[in-house]
Amino acid sequence: MTTFQNLKNPVTMDFQGKKFTWGLRDQFILFAGPDIIEDEGLVIETGTEIKRVTQDLGIPWILKCSFDKANRQSSKSFRGPGVDSALKSLEKIKGLLNAPLVTDVHETNQVDTVAKVADVIQIPAFLSRQTDLLVAAAQTGKVLHIKKGQFLAPWDMKAIANKAVQVGNNKLLLCERGTTFGYNRLINDMTGLVEMRELGFPVIMDVTHSTQLPGATGESSGGRSHMVAPLARAAMAVGVDGIFLETHPRPEEALCDGPTSLPLKDLRTFLKHVQLIQKTHLDIDQDIKK
Repeated sequence: MTTFQNLKNPVTMDFQGKKFTWGLRDQFILFAGPDIIEDEGLVIETGTEIKRVTQDLGIPWILKCSFDKANRQSSKSFRGPGVDSALKSLEKIKGLLNAPLVTDVHETNQVDTVAKVADVIQIPAFLSRQTDLLVAAAQTGKVLHIKKGQFLAPWDMKAIANKAVQVGNNKLLLCERGTTFGYNRLINDMTGLVEMRELGFPVIMDVTHSTQLPGATGESSGGRSHMVAPLARAAMAVGVDGIFLETHPRPEEALCDGPTSLPLKDLRTFLKHVQLIQKTHLDIDQDIKK
């Protein structure tokens, strides 16, 4: 029977004396925050609550927030306050929250600047095959969170990961965020989580972007946020190393990805359920070994 085991080479990161580890079956790490920096107050409000909940539950947490949304469908869609301003704000916010930060890069000329602020650099799904971007990010030595393109099979991530490994960076996290299935629809293959982890890298499940309905409104993507919890439960039952989600105190007012965001008020219950499933999974692993 196939079950997730501890990886031979877990990915580790230190942040102000605290160690984060991906690839050990007895813990998972949460990437969570608003989709984009709408304003400093919103990110601080959201981050403060996430920190309170995760500390209560004993879940390691990394703040997620984008400084720019370069892949919006319409040129009229909100992209953020501007790269320089947004990065300065994110640096300030992570200091206030005393939390590490994951954010994405879109062009090679952003990498060095972002690396000075971010603790984990994210490669967006649409750009997962962009060799120059991936190599530049890998050369920073940071942990990379590489989202699997919606157009890729799980095993295609081997060649993508090798681009980073070949320049000396094996601190890679591979992220599932849904696969294109016809028009305006994504699906998730839970067996793909197993196949990606067999490549030797920790696997993260993006449970909010996986609920997108790409381009469904004509001007932007729609979403099915009520599917966030079922996807998270299924992924944790398989045994993923982390959960990635976007959350917002008022999703109906969010300037980006509101239809897929988990309401902040539901975060505690959501995480308690995920923790319970993880514990059950570990108990099953022990039974199998006996």
